[in-house]
Amino acid sequence: MRDFWRSFSQNRGAVLGLLLMVGLIILAVTADIAAPFSPIEQYRDAFLAPPVWMEGGSFRYVLGTDDVGRDILSRLIFGARLSLMIGFMVVALALSVGTTLGLAAAFAGGIVDIVIMRLMDVILVFPSLLLAIVIVAILGPGLFNAMLAVSVVILPSYTRLVRASALSELARDYVKATRSAGAGTLRLMFAVVLPNCLAPLIVQASLGFSNAILDAAALGFLGLGAQPPTPEWGTMLAGALQYYQRAWWVLAFPGLSILITVLAFNLFGDGLRDALDPKLKR
Repeated sequence: MRDFWRSFSQNRGAVLGLLLMVGLIILAVTADIAAPFSPIEQYRDAFLAPPVWMEGGSFRYVLGTDDVGRDILSRLIFGARLSLMIGFMVVALALSVGTTLGLAAAFAGGIVDIVIMRLMDVILVFPSLLLAIVIVAILGPGLFNAMLAVSVVILPSYTRLVRASALSELARDYVKATRSAGAGTLRLMFAVVLPNCLAPLIVQASLGFSNAILDAAALGFLGLGAQPPTPEWGTMLAGALQYYQRAWWVLAFPGLSILITVLAFNLFGDGLRDALDPKLKR
């Protein structure tokens, strides 16, 4: 861990991403305390109120309000909680299913390997956002269906990565020795091979977190993800699109929130990759 942190801390971008991630997590956990108002409460005396530093703004609504009088700062804070939950659920689902399929393909070989990998190739043929839209259109709009669609879209990357890593480990002597000692297939898969495949999986999961948040926001923007009045950043952008000329803050702050969050996880993922890959470390 000491060597890992020494290598990781040398990357200033990765440290910045880590600090931003920690701040977002703290903000999401303490949203009920940190947010000054309820994210769905409407104040009819403050439609499209500007931020505090603009003429007509007040400290009551620091970042202004939207078209129905809801406090933008409060919605952004609760949106951070929702976006982190979306990223965690999507990555957890895709990682668990992809790991199982990748290990099964590597250990079984033959027809099982062919069927699994050709199925992943079919998914990769379609543009990710287009495939997610098709899945949500079949299942119906909603936050859960959007998370399921994004999980399916990013599933091939985990499956292919686990399969490649497992095939590389299967050729090593320690796996052959463990198998000769009488270890069963499941023990070989999950107790022997999988722990040695975790480094690339951790990096892929950290980078996939940002992709999950971005795709879920895109579906919300198209009206296929979280539905109003849920304080989801993509949904906030969709509802504020018509006010981009007269009330720029309604669009700018949700967009900046998505940008900062995705940038933080990408910087953190790049730092993890550099710290965990011996070739890059050298």
